[in-house]
Amino acid sequence: MNPLNSIAGTLISGLVLAVVIALATSLAGASMQGSIVIWAHVAAGITWIGLLYYFNFIQVPGLAAAAADEGGPGGAGISKYIAPAALLWFRWGALATWLTGAYYLMVNGELINAFTLNGVYGMTIGVGAWCGTIMLFNVWILIWPNQKKVLGMVEATPEAIAKGKRIAFLASRTNTLLSIPMMMSMVGAHHGYFM
Repeated sequence: MNPLNSIAGTLISGLVLAVVIALATSLAGASMQGSIVIWAHVAAGITWIGLLYYFNFIQVPGLAAAAADEGGPGGAGISKYIAPAALLWFRWGALATWLTGAYYLMVNGELINAFTLNGVYGMTIGVGAWCGTIMLFNVWILIWPNQKKVLGMVEATPEAIAKGKRIAFLASRTNTLLSIPMMMSMVGAHHGYFM
């Protein structure tokens, strides 16, 4: 049975490979706990930001094109089947990213330095931590509640739906904007500079 034939098999195989690598590097002196936390942070972050970019670069323009295509298939399939599942992974990926990042900073004694922008490392990683915190707020407080209205998951008037579309759109675009300095500071902090 080829594990690549299913998404579950692929993910489990990738996880097993990651654990093997983590064990091998821990035998060479690396921190197993640190490796797992960083891995979880990066995996969750890729999920979150990958979906953020999918929404902004693919889904939103695609749905606009579908709405403008008279006689075309429309966007109902995306709105009914794809968007709710993508938003589920998006919002929980955001929370997992933030929690694993905060945990990593806490166990390394840098949480306060990051959020007070204290020191070179604290300033660099802190820019990313603050961007990520604002982005997390946008996901859970602005994007998700409004997307539920847009997708018909909660009852809303046409006016509330139109307002919800705009709020979710602007919050999502703000997150796309913030993702650039956030990623630069996260990578730069571990290389000794703001990239």
